Amino acid sequence: MGTPVTMPEPPVRFWVAVREALAGTHRDYTEGSIARAITLLAIPMVLEMVMESMFGITDMFWVSHLGKDAVATVALTESMLTLVFVVAMGLSLATTAFVARRIGEKDPEGAAIGAVQAMIIGIVVSIIWGVVGVLFAHRLLALMGATPEIIETGHRYTAILLGGTATILLLFLTNAIFRGAGDAVIAMRVLWVANVINIVLDPCFIFGIGPFPKLGVAGAAVATTIGRGCGVLYQLTILLSGEGRVVIRPAQLRVHAAVMWRILRVSFTGMLQFLLSMGSWVALVRMIALFGAAALAGYAIAIRIVIFVILPSWGMSNAAATLVGQNLGAGKPGRAESSVWRAGLYNMVFLGGVAVIFLIFAEPVVRLFTNDPAVLPIAVACLRIVSCGNVCYAYGMVMVQAFNGAGDTFTPMIINLFCYWLFQLPLAWTLSKHTWLGAKGVFLAIPIAESCIAAVSILVFRRGRWKRVQI
Repeated sequence: MGTPVTMPEPPVRFWVAVREALAGTHRDYTEGSIARAITLLAIPMVLEMVMESMFGITDMFWVSHLGKDAVATVALTESMLTLVFVVAMGLSLATTAFVARRIGEKDPEGAAIGAVQAMIIGIVVSIIWGVVGVLFAHRLLALMGATPEIIETGHRYTAILLGGTATILLLFLTNAIFRGAGDAVIAMRVLWVANVINIVLDPCFIFGIGPFPKLGVAGAAVATTIGRGCGVLYQLTILLSGEGRVVIRPAQLRVHAAVMWRILRVSFTGMLQFLLSMGSWVALVRMIALFGAAALAGYAIAIRIVIFVILPSWGMSNAAATLVGQNLGAGKPGRAESSVWRAGLYNMVFLGGVAVIFLIFAEPVVRLFTNDPAVLPIAVACLRIVSCGNVCYAYGMVMVQAFNGAGDTFTPMIINLFCYWLFQLPLAWTLSKHTWLGAKGVFLAIPIAESCIAAVSILVFRRGRWKRVQI
């Protein structure tokens, strides 16, 4: 017999796919066109991430009208919330992987049991962190270096936001359940609801508009917590009503120790993965600060531009994670692998195009944010240098999320440890302090390290160990 001929997939009609993605679909992602599956999952995931970033942008916009002490309060409290987000992201990785695997196995009851265990963990963690935040808001701000004026202005903001940690964790975890199940459009709608409420209530509570009390900076925390809380209530309504793929029934609302341990085990290395990544970025900022305020400002502007523009890439990466989990559950490791390579290719085309734009038009893009003659050339240089690693970064981020989607959070953790802490940071220090490059040496270390992560991830991915990970 001859070699079988693989028929090419029909092209995805983009706008038809967009309409279907935004409308929602109960399509089986373990069958049919991989290109269409990536498109249907990635579009709502991108919009979900944009909506998540809107919380901080909205709060900062209104709080900035209250003065520097109020702004400092928000910045310091967000720094304290970093630990909460690390826990939320680690648990979310494990939850998405577990739910996706069960959905692929056509075991929605198992997915619901895992969802309940993840939420129980989130509630326990949020109670502990919330109590600490409410009781010790003054002390926590002081530990972060707040002045007495900032503490007096902002302690209620900190107490309310940390006290509402449950809304943050449950919003993250429940959306992770929806993403793992393939209900990405529900996760997107949840954040639409939460953000609209926050956008409306923020000025009302901050400035006392109409019947609302004038709470100052604390009003931003009240509005955000109410917005997120309404989002959580919407999530729970969907889970209990059966509108999505995962349906939670009263009989499942109990502890399953074995399932909980499996989620915690995967979550722990997921948390370390994010801690290593975020910690390395903090260390880079500390190095750049040695070269003065202009270098630090230029770096901050360039990185914010990069982070905003790559949001679609995270959507494609998260889509790859869902497809890997579901197809492994369905016993289709080959389709899971093909999904990753296809998502990586799409991501490479997108980020490659972004790189070309930034290399050519870096200066006019940066001028949208600053015209400071000391900051402008540094920001332009940083944007161009970092963009040189976009093609490799495109594959690296998809590969990392593919491991996570398979439940293999250990591999990305080890990759982050070696590539960021044992390679990128020493390289950045050497190039910046022992060559003529100065701050540009730190910038240059970023694409080099990201290229290293991509190369290592691809090599490890091709070995296929992730296909045998059990969760």
